[in-house]
Amino acid sequence: MLVVRDDFSAVEGSTVLTVGKFDGLHVGHQALIRLVKERAKALGIQAGLVTFDPHPAAVLRPEHAPPLITPLPDKLRLLETWGMDVVAVVTFSRHVAEMKAAEFLELLWRGLRPQELIVGHDFRFGHRREGDVQLLRAWAADRGVAVHVLAPVLVNGERVSGSRIRALIAEGRVEEAVPLLGRPLSVTGPVVEGDQRGRQLGVPTANIVPSQAQVVPANGVYVTLVEWDGACRPGVTNVGVRPTVDGSCLQVESHVLGWEGNLYGVLLTVHFLHRLRGERKFPSVADLAQHIKRDIAAAQEWFALHGRDLSDRLGAVEQGHNTIYLP
Repeated sequence: MLVVRDDFSAVEGSTVLTVGKFDGLHVGHQALIRLVKERAKALGIQAGLVTFDPHPAAVLRPEHAPPLITPLPDKLRLLETWGMDVVAVVTFSRHVAEMKAAEFLELLWRGLRPQELIVGHDFRFGHRREGDVQLLRAWAADRGVAVHVLAPVLVNGERVSGSRIRALIAEGRVEEAVPLLGRPLSVTGPVVEGDQRGRQLGVPTANIVPSQAQVVPANGVYVTLVEWDGACRPGVTNVGVRPTVDGSCLQVESHVLGWEGNLYGVLLTVHFLHRLRGERKFPSVADLAQHIKRDIAAAQEWFALHGRDLSDRLGAVEQGHNTIYLP
């Protein structure tokens, strides 16, 4: 997959193109991407996608910017897995925000030469969102570019949206987010050295400190798959500040079931499958240790019940690229 940022000169040939923020790459976005790939294959040209970084709200309304469901590195990894040919990243700035709709379309026309454009029904673009599907169709007709507009994707009768997914994640309802995302919520980061508290309790953990810009589920304990080096292993993960030991920094702290080793510096991805409980402050470290053992037993029981359908639960995660080890 060719990734270009701002300078599109490395892109050769024509494209079938879709454009959007694509935060979450949820099932609505995936419907657009599937059609892009189908049309590109039919025409014998490249499947292309244009996205923005940072999220426009982080530039225009930083105090109200939503946490990212899918930061750019994760987004690129998924798009490559799904077989996109070209991803063009536009660095979003005040200058880009002030572009007229027609100016933005000309930028795409010159740099990516779309033969077809595929967008959602509510597609808006340009300064103050002046561009809409009607303007896009008029512009495209003058250049012989076909436009396909997809209807909204519904799950349980409701339109799939990033805000709906973020609301579920904020409440820790990670299982309910899976049908909307088409995969479990994932949080990625390098493993950092902690205070060795887990190891002292006989439960070594791999700790990652998520970016403040990334969404994480509500504080609590979760059944997870922990991924590194092309393999997913079962885990139990605590999200929170560890109030029993007077912690203050938000951590995503995973114990990998049945595995021992050193993961410091390794890029780890934690896939959230099921919430076991909320975060609690226990009367003592000994009580905490007992509850951790109960959490591990509950996670093992969950995997015993659901292990056979993990490939379905993983959905759009790189199936076929990962080995899944079960307890």
